[in-house]
Amino acid sequence: MSKSCMEVRNVSKSFHGRKVVDGLSLEVKEGEVFGLLGHNGAGKSTTIEMILGLKQPDCGEALILEKKASKHRKYIFERVGVQLQSSAYQESIRVDEVCQEYASLYSNPADYKKLLQQFGLEGLEKSLVMKLSGGERQKLSVVLTLIGNPDIIFLDELTTGLDVAARREVWRTLKQLRERGMTIFLTTHYMEEAEALCDRIALIRKGKKVIEGTVEEVIKNSPYDTLEEAYLWYMDEEVIV
Repeated sequence: MSKSCMEVRNVSKSFHGRKVVDGLSLEVKEGEVFGLLGHNGAGKSTTIEMILGLKQPDCGEALILEKKASKHRKYIFERVGVQLQSSAYQESIRVDEVCQEYASLYSNPADYKKLLQQFGLEGLEKSLVMKLSGGERQKLSVVLTLIGNPDIIFLDELTTGLDVAARREVWRTLKQLRERGMTIFLTTHYMEEAEALCDRIALIRKGKKVIEGTVEEVIKNSPYDTLEEAYLWYMDEEVIV
């Protein structure tokens, strides 16, 4: 049985008196793709930020690789790759320059040229990041999370704003990582994305976990036959036709 790669134990977080994450517990196993699903504002990004030690929970604790990120920052930094919604690049930086910047942060970086080739970005090294297509830019985000040779990567709403073709292009990239045994924690509000990529998912509403399990288990525990309909039911947005 795979050992735990990440544990969230009863974490809560409030901002200005409003509880954004409420008693949330999760466990992610080595080598699985785990999806955290919920509407915008459901607490997904705050959960990731608490796991990574970027925000302190009001109560509870989160562990990555059996350590608290806030107390073992160097250890976690060397072993965890992160793409956050707030990630941004300089306006006029080339692909090779941003890759070199990331590589300089790590003691044993991966060969970024090989990563660019693996994910279909070869030949774009001298291109400005701002000139890349949406799909190319998001694939570059994945490459940057892998430069440090991480054990686990976090992807926060990676494909939001992409058209269908670009989204599926990024999915192919993530499926390659899954086949290589990479542990991936992702947030999304696209049900098709969760079905295509995730081994297990958790649904959260207003900061609380509603259900956790495989896609099949989540559907089976609802009155419906598709994840989209089940999701709306769990979110109390059941559509009556």
